[in-house]
Amino acid sequence: MMDTSKFIKAYCLKTKEKDVPMHNAVVSKTARGGYIAKGDDGKGNKMSAILSETKALKAIADGVAKKDF
Repeated sequence: MMDTSKFIKAYCLKTKEKDVPMHNAVVSKTARGGYIAKGDDGKGNKMSAILSETKALKAIADGVAKKDF
């Protein structure tokens, strides 16, 4: 089992679970300059989360998210 403590945690709409670690996260900038992470829950269910700049850049620095901006 991998350490998911640094993963971006998000709400999974499909399973209605909170604080699900996001796998294969890709952080991109929204049209209004915010940050959004898109990924999946490791079971193929898509997830996305709006992030603050600090959280977004920390996830990229921790290597749990790819940068797409």
